Amino acid sequence: MEKLPGIRACVFDAYGTLFDVQGPMRKLAPEIGPHAEDISRLWRQKQLEYSWLRSLMGVHADFWHVTGDALDYALDQFGVSEPGLRDEIMALYLKLDAYEEVADALAAVKARSKLTAILSNGSPSMLDAAVRHAGLDKLFNMVLSVEDVGIYKPSRRVYRHAMQKLQIHEAAAICFVTSNTWDAHGAAQFGLQVVRVDRFGWKDDRLPGKPAALIPHLGKLAALV
Repeated sequence: MEKLPGIRACVFDAYGTLFDVQGPMRKLAPEIGPHAEDISRLWRQKQLEYSWLRSLMGVHADFWHVTGDALDYALDQFGVSEPGLRDEIMALYLKLDAYEEVADALAAVKARSKLTAILSNGSPSMLDAAVRHAGLDKLFNMVLSVEDVGIYKPSRRVYRHAMQKLQIHEAAAICFVTSNTWDAHGAAQFGLQVVRVDRFGWKDDRLPGKPAALIPHLGKLAALV
């Protein structure tokens, strides 16, 4: 796989790329019941749908609010109403585990003198909690939230925000890393050099913008930059 030319910074999506969003449901599966896996998938689906729909509607709410609304929908859909369970699940979302290769992969990228940043739909408090819980706070130059822009990815305004904060004037000087296909297409169409992490065996979407590279896990990233 060829090295990406001219990269000055690696910018990472957070949820599903660095952090395992299925963790809360796995940990609480005995309390949730036999539909825990289905609830987890529906929760994630609605979380993303609500972010996109709110962006289209022009009615922004931060990702903590959106995540709670999506969880409420998923639990209600499967008739789960055990007292206190909803709050317990939400609390675990602030303590998501990083995938096992993440810390070493970030250190390897920084060893190549690249700037590192997160660019996420997550609210600042959510991201701060996740990064600190995973012990990754010293591995990023900055952590950027869409809350500074007021609209969710894949809006072009979000990717432009990363360029402005990093003070990088050429989009192609940023390697954007994500496991989410829709995010990969959005960033690539904007002009970033995108590396998609194929954690889930998903095909590329039928959307504008093509990722520059596909890797099975973040351990393969440093060799590309």
